Amino acid sequence: MRWLRGLPAGALALAGAAVIAGCGGISTASTNGISVVAAENFWGSIAAQIAGNEASVQSIITNPAQDPHSYEPTANDARVLATSQLAIVNGVGYDPWAPKLLAADPDSSRIVLDVGKVFGLHDGDNPHRWYDPADVDTVARTIATDLARLDPKHAGYYQRRLNTFDTAGLAQYHRLIAQINSRYKNVPVGASESIFALQAPALGLNLISPYSFMKANSEGTEVSAQDTITAQDQITRHQIKVWIYNSQNATPEIQQLNALARANHIPIATITETLTPATATFEQWQVAQLERIESALHQATGR
Repeated sequence: MRWLRGLPAGALALAGAAVIAGCGGISTASTNGISVVAAENFWGSIAAQIAGNEASVQSIITNPAQDPHSYEPTANDARVLATSQLAIVNGVGYDPWAPKLLAADPDSSRIVLDVGKVFGLHDGDNPHRWYDPADVDTVARTIATDLARLDPKHAGYYQRRLNTFDTAGLAQYHRLIAQINSRYKNVPVGASESIFALQAPALGLNLISPYSFMKANSEGTEVSAQDTITAQDQITRHQIKVWIYNSQNATPEIQQLNALARANHIPIATITETLTPATATFEQWQVAQLERIESALHQATGR
């Protein structure tokens, strides 16, 4: 689907129609509910828990080995998005292929939840909103509202499931965030990518890695020599207590920093960009990561 990129709107619509007409397979829409398609499974997991039995929810990016930044959509992705009544995309330049596929098959009755637009963000801003607990809550509420707009008869059902997700599903997630914030507030840490930059404030941690360093690693662009030296110095001088890296994007340069952290007895915690394992719910995935971060902080500080 690389050939879809950069086409003008009219040509893109024709191309998308050709792709959809030329591919087979079963429909993702439920005969008894709304068809919801999420570009990424972290938002898809939340949508599925709120939608319950009244909608069919499918996520496009589900493979933990797949880098969402470089994802190449398939013909089936185009077909699946074309069937959606509610499409959830991250936006902020994170999944540019998704809006293009939606534009190729416009539907005035379809609701598109663009997470970046919910928060008034623009290309260049940090797109990893699922790492900000407050933003997660906002997106969950927006999903429930959009489902109710499409299916007013079950508005109360979606609200009840949202309440359950917030008070029960996310209970351990919020408890761990508060516990880490209380116990390890202002502990200096380093991170390989900007995905963690949105969670660190909620955890009360002092993330001192250069933001330009984390952003470049997240986007796959060249890291400056000065930023690399700074990251190395923060490890060797023990300016950080814990090193946190995205195991889905362990480039040779990041692996060198991992080895440097181990050599300097800096505890390491891993995080990922998408659900790991792919069968986990959003909260199961995040709780497991938070537990690893808390364990590394305990190892580093003895608290």
